Amino acid sequence: MKFRALIGLSLLGFWSASAHSQDVAAKIWPQQISGPACNTPPAWNEDRRYACSEAERAAWLADIRHWRDERRARTGLSSAEYSRPELAWTQSSFVQTQTMVHDRFFYDPVSRTYTVEKYLADLKSRYGGVDSVLLWHTYPNLGVDSRNAYDLFNDLPGGREAVKEMIADFHKAGVKVLFPVMVWDRGTRDQGAPDTEALTRDLAAVGADGINGDTLDGLPYAFRKASDALGHPLALEPEIGLGSDEMINYNHMTWGYWRFDFVPSVSRYKWLEPRHMVHVNDRWAHTHGDLLQSAFFNGTGYESWENVWGIWNQLPDRDAEALRRISLIERQYGRLLVSRDWEPHAPMETFGVFASKWPSDTGTETLWTIVNRNAYAVSGRQMVVPTKPGMRYYNLWTGDALTPRTDGKQTVLTFDMEPKGYAAILETAQPDDELAPFLSIMKTASVRPLASYSDQWVTATQSLVEIPKTAPVKTAPTGMVLIPAGDYTFKVGGIMIEGVNDEGVDVQYPWEASARRYHTQDMRIDAFYMDRYPVSNAQFKQFMDATHYTPADAHNLLKDWVNGTYPSGWANKPVTWVSIEDARAYAAWAGKRLPHEWEWQYAGQGQDDRTYPWGNDWIAGHVPTPDTGRDMAAAADVTAHPAGESPFGVRDMVGNVWQWTDEYRDTHTRAAIVKGGSHYKPQGSRWYFPQAYKLTEHGKYLLMAPSIDRSGAIGFRCVKDKI
Repeated sequence: MKFRALIGLSLLGFWSASAHSQDVAAKIWPQQISGPACNTPPAWNEDRRYACSEAERAAWLADIRHWRDERRARTGLSSAEYSRPELAWTQSSFVQTQTMVHDRFFYDPVSRTYTVEKYLADLKSRYGGVDSVLLWHTYPNLGVDSRNAYDLFNDLPGGREAVKEMIADFHKAGVKVLFPVMVWDRGTRDQGAPDTEALTRDLAAVGADGINGDTLDGLPYAFRKASDALGHPLALEPEIGLGSDEMINYNHMTWGYWRFDFVPSVSRYKWLEPRHMVHVNDRWAHTHGDLLQSAFFNGTGYESWENVWGIWNQLPDRDAEALRRISLIERQYGRLLVSRDWEPHAPMETFGVFASKWPSDTGTETLWTIVNRNAYAVSGRQMVVPTKPGMRYYNLWTGDALTPRTDGKQTVLTFDMEPKGYAAILETAQPDDELAPFLSIMKTASVRPLASYSDQWVTATQSLVEIPKTAPVKTAPTGMVLIPAGDYTFKVGGIMIEGVNDEGVDVQYPWEASARRYHTQDMRIDAFYMDRYPVSNAQFKQFMDATHYTPADAHNLLKDWVNGTYPSGWANKPVTWVSIEDARAYAAWAGKRLPHEWEWQYAGQGQDDRTYPWGNDWIAGHVPTPDTGRDMAAAADVTAHPAGESPFGVRDMVGNVWQWTDEYRDTHTRAAIVKGGSHYKPQGSRWYFPQAYKLTEHGKYLLMAPSIDRSGAIGFRCVKDKI
């Protein structure tokens, strides 16, 4: 037999494979082994044939089995880690959700409580619930200041004790909890300890269950070793395909960024180790049929990721209902979905219908997970299996007992499948009364065909949080300048890193039908007054002294002050470490308000559409020198760069501290628009919160609670309405 080495490097991580026959028409992708090529539709099948012969299918199966045995031997794969009871939960974590901690179903800033029950109830009502949750507290806000990922973890509302209680609430519901590691975060504050030590220690302290490796093609063994040494073993799950097959030994889970062909591919990692869990994932997809069918065919999991960096991408109803039914079957028969005798592309009678066969170790029951890749319904003769006396057959998908037709040594099974639908056939000697409860559940679940559910994706509607007008005045209050009325073309774009120009990205202004990245609107700006400079430390101290302001969530409030006042020499620096709520409280005390974004931008641009307050060319001396260290330095005095003045006389708008403006909300997310950029620019990664120095740009800063929202690089200025 001739061997061919297929070795390459792809976006999904390093991969290697060997194939030893021209009959392996399958190309082995980083995370996938392609199915038999002879099963593809005639348009792509060079032989223009109907389907694989049994001999061809058997040869393909023998080939990938040979490859698996060879690969396991060459790389020293061991099943020992998968026999550990502490990590056995990974094998039944069929539905995992990535959750932004900013999700309004997850945390209520008014009651200051984690609302785990509410969050899980929503998922259960829409698609049957989850088995694990990945809580995301870092990107995209990470890098707005010098706080590292561990600082943001400690800034979660209520601190570690509240986080520990929140995780316990998930555990009470049978849901495991993971947090991410950001190995690329090397530009913010130095943690003083390696991630393997710092993260495993933090997660053990709060009772978390696993680590997701952001951007990693496999978490290093050092994480396995470190968490074991603490007596709190954590499951490891990299975002990307593994850098080497050996990493399967200690990475119990992976995400699956897969290619979806008509003929379902086979999960490489599950094929090598059947107890390895893959969560198939496509964060930006608006329909998920290919992902769900691939997961069901492979007996793997699904990553439910609807809150994508604060952009709501909800599963359409059809996909949600399909996921509900898939997860019911996978959870009930998870013991079979780890079968070492798994047979992908088991024989089927209808073109475009594909099955995986999952026999039990004892041979007393077998499950087939089946997908119809055709865009039309199929019915009638679907499977022919060897006759086994005493066996009964059920279509778990519909909760029905099948009536097999036995012809000597063969048993023929007939059943119907919807277009792009599913079936799950169970062969068992188990008595009917033992199966009855689950069959009843599935019969009820399948009363409505999937086709009756909408597959239309609908974007989330956002609303602007009202900013009430102030008491108007005729003349400019002290420290404020007049911004005259005028016709203005408000043109702005969001600079968030991901999302391209998809509907739902960025924000939805009141005059728009949906959120989008780029915005243009002609408007009439009424005259108003704006603070010439951002609010300073000295001004904010006057407010604190007058009101004794003490918010319910005071963590990080004026973090850089000492003993109730700002450091010596900081009187004229912009106040930071104030939340948008703190800024609103100050503004109300001063008889002012925060500006709408378009007011802020108009005050900076004037009426000539300039790029920067001083003109169209960047002049470095008009703003503070960027701070690129790991520990953020203090901002410059607000009066330090008078040459950066706008046409209307407003100063310090760009490059010193971000400034709060508007807040937008949808059902799941709150976000503030911050303008002007800051002096702090951490180095070493493209994933840090990007700067927006141009007046026609803005940052979208996700809001959760004042404790974590407050930042050393965000300040504010106020406006007042004119008569």
